[in-house]
Amino acid sequence: MTISLCMIVRDEEDVLARCLDSVKGLVNEIVIVDTGSKDRTKEIAYCYTSRVYDFPWIDDFAAARNFAFSKARMDYTMWLDADDVILAPDRGDFLRLILGMSSDVDTVMMKYVSGTDGQGNPTLSYYRERLLKTALHPQWQGAVHEVIPPMGRILYSDVAITHQKVHPSDPDRNVRIFEKLLEKGQLLDPRQQFYYGRELYYHQRYQEAVQVLDQFLSEGLGWMENNIEACQQLSLCYNALHKPQKSLEALFRSFQFDCPRAELCCAIGHHFMEEEQYQQAIYWYEAATRCVRNDQMGGFVLPDCYDYIPYLQLCVCYDRLGQHQTANQYNEKAALIKPDDPSVQQNRIYFKHILKN
Repeated sequence: MTISLCMIVRDEEDVLARCLDSVKGLVNEIVIVDTGSKDRTKEIAYCYTSRVYDFPWIDDFAAARNFAFSKARMDYTMWLDADDVILAPDRGDFLRLILGMSSDVDTVMMKYVSGTDGQGNPTLSYYRERLLKTALHPQWQGAVHEVIPPMGRILYSDVAITHQKVHPSDPDRNVRIFEKLLEKGQLLDPRQQFYYGRELYYHQRYQEAVQVLDQFLSEGLGWMENNIEACQQLSLCYNALHKPQKSLEALFRSFQFDCPRAELCCAIGHHFMEEEQYQQAIYWYEAATRCVRNDQMGGFVLPDCYDYIPYLQLCVCYDRLGQHQTANQYNEKAALIKPDDPSVQQNRIYFKHILKN
């Protein structure tokens, strides 16, 4: 199988070479679409490919990506952002994937690692459509937080694309695009409603975010994973509005969509810790450790919520209840996950002193 890497870029001179170096030998052609760079982005792009195009920015990510995809000539079309990389350990896995993949696969979903800790362990990951059969003419949808609806035979792969942001993007861009659409009288589809609510939260417009997210959930048209995440976002908004009971109710609201996820259990545990209700917090943190992680559901996954975070928080809860031996045991469980973490090391010093007396 052959691969066209199709990218849209703008002012990415500090990361583009890093991205393209990471895919050397993995793709058969590179298509770069520039949406208005004022730095050396295009000059760098030409060092890797002659297929560099201009596309005027019209506040529509899907339009720009579809233009880039229209230039693909290989069996499969792949996308990356300029601040994405395929790390060395994933390169071999990527090659094995494409060499062993059946030609009847239409879409390959790959892990997207968008957050890591100090040791490079993933702290936030989710699956994205990454390789798509060119002959099916895959089309992006959505002016912002764009997506390609699942199509054909889908293969899930653990090969990871890692997001390594160097500089912040325009923090107002996404909300500006959404509100421009609304000013034109355009109705937001359920996915756009969800992401608009998130953007309002990020901009500390909490009451507006509550209204948008509550309407999104009440209409009942959203994807299950977005529904669950919307409940978490609602909870954060209510926290910011100093309404802890409403915040807790929002978290419990997520249970109507699927079995409790560890991320939700940890959030509920945190609520009860803040209220100094440690027995209730213990119940929910222990529940988090029993949750079965399933990345292929497609939602945002916080791996630490399934072991490290609840173990560490159980350590704190039991310590505050005066059960220091049990607290220490949970710290040691956390140490099995992240032995070099500063919190684990500080706790060891603390328990060495406490348990000696």
